[in-house]
Amino acid sequence: MAHPQLAGFPVVVETDVAWGEMDSFRHVNNVVFFRYFENARIEYLRRVGWFNLMDNTGLGPIVHSAQARFRRPLKYPDRLFVGARVITLEADRVTFEHRLVSAAWDDLAADGQAVVVCFDYRGNKKAALPFDLRERIDQLERTPGGLTTG
Repeated sequence: MAHPQLAGFPVVVETDVAWGEMDSFRHVNNVVFFRYFENARIEYLRRVGWFNLMDNTGLGPIVHSAQARFRRPLKYPDRLFVGARVITLEADRVTFEHRLVSAAWDDLAADGQAVVVCFDYRGNKKAALPFDLRERIDQLERTPGGLTTG
């Protein structure tokens, strides 16, 4: 079961901190937080079928920008709950909100956003989000209670 601070997130991925993710300061390196966010975002994209769409049309996701606010240091061992949800849906892009909760802290360890643009990999240019993809995102966002993978 996901952490209460992730209520309203339709995708929550659970993962453990790996020993090798810590740096010489004995905490998880800040770059790894972006990987945790990415794992939740990729699960979200998988659930809405964007990778199947990419195989069929060449229209796929590409990260435009990402940012994070680091609130608590993480270290091994710890269990993490990483949420992804779409907070803005535009003609050619989606903005994801990410939230990372630490079981050891029983609190929010980081949050952030990522803007993902629809990209035509065959034409090498930005493209509009297909209507059916927009509908699947809307449907997933309406999922009550959120979903968890682990």
